[in-house]
Amino acid sequence: MPTEHIREVHTDDLDAILRLWEHAHADGREVVYGLSEVLASLQQDEAVVAVDGDEVVGVAVGRAAHEQGWVVFLGLDPLLSGRETGARLLAALERRLAQRGISIMSALIPETGKLLAEFEAQGYELKSSLSYVERRIPVQGRELALLRELGGRILPRGLWDAVAGMRQEKELLERRLVTPLARPELAEQYGVVPPRAVMLFGPPGTGKTTFAKAVASRLEWSFVEVFPSRLAADPKGLAAGLRETFDRISELEHAVVFIDEVEEIAARRTGDPPSPLQGVTNELLKLIPAFRDQPGRLLICATNFIRALDPAFLRHGRFDYVIPIGLPDADARRAIWSGYIPATALEAVDLPALVDVSDGFTPADIEFAARKAAQAALERALEGGPTGAPAGGPFTDDYLEALRGTRMTVSPETVAEFVDDITVLARL
Repeated sequence: MPTEHIREVHTDDLDAILRLWEHAHADGREVVYGLSEVLASLQQDEAVVAVDGDEVVGVAVGRAAHEQGWVVFLGLDPLLSGRETGARLLAALERRLAQRGISIMSALIPETGKLLAEFEAQGYELKSSLSYVERRIPVQGRELALLRELGGRILPRGLWDAVAGMRQEKELLERRLVTPLARPELAEQYGVVPPRAVMLFGPPGTGKTTFAKAVASRLEWSFVEVFPSRLAADPKGLAAGLRETFDRISELEHAVVFIDEVEEIAARRTGDPPSPLQGVTNELLKLIPAFRDQPGRLLICATNFIRALDPAFLRHGRFDYVIPIGLPDADARRAIWSGYIPATALEAVDLPALVDVSDGFTPADIEFAARKAAQAALERALEGGPTGAPAGGPFTDDYLEALRGTRMTVSPETVAEFVDDITVLARL
């Protein structure tokens, strides 16, 4: 006959319950829910303990979700609890949760757990065809409020895969940035120090901002874009606004910080007396080393004019990599076009012709031409078109006509300068 009795949890039972949880957690296999979740359910949901004399020898904690009850934790002292203690605790917990209108009791048990017999004794049925999946929310609670204050956001998953083409750039960023930051244990095994700051440079419209956002999406880190023009409105001045922003960012657990057109605040320091922005450049040069000392951070700066940057800005120790982002090659252009041409029109379009004619165009140029062609096809359909004109579209001629009317963002001279910059300034 059992010597224990079952009762509700008292405040002074907490130490004993913690001991039972630590014992169950010792081999890392007996606990599904974390300690914080168990403690929260102790306070907000339902819990009972088994007591032998003055000793707490078992605990069952559960919660109700709609019409389903969940066993959050069943802990037993292997030396002091009886054979039927677990089943009796489960029965008592079930009675309490039944008052909340549940119709099913459920529990998650590790495959190697030793508690299955306790559940089966209380009539639980093993559902072998079910799989348990979980996902940790990357940014929670207080951080979300701070992120809103900073004008940051959590970017949707999948932006990395959505980057069309640009295979070489993606592979480089995957190896240099994403893998060491996403898998720090693997990086440490090989002596790789995860990067803290990188510079992306290249002609305008080549996708530097897109890559910065894609990296944040791939890592599932908060994305904070720093706009110097907005900070300039700070009553204390741009330098003070920049310093305060970086101080607030340091409170986030993980963050990708992005500064576009960084040459605006990090241009060459020349002239006597110094220019008004020289103090801002000095402040940024001091902020980067402090930023680098914080784990879980990545600063991405982007510039269209890398030659305009102050030489001190690109020295070793500030930026781990200086990575060129150039015009899309043929494979990238094919992928970009495929993303903009409607599936219903793709078979009728001469894609190789568009890839060939758009050589030297940026992704932004191609997007503009594609949208222009789509708009022309729509207007033709609305107007009914000339007699005998084919319905539907856009067609190859629509895209070629749009390309002829699209001014290339990057001139041949700019491309030549970019190639020289790769030789002189890139650091991969």
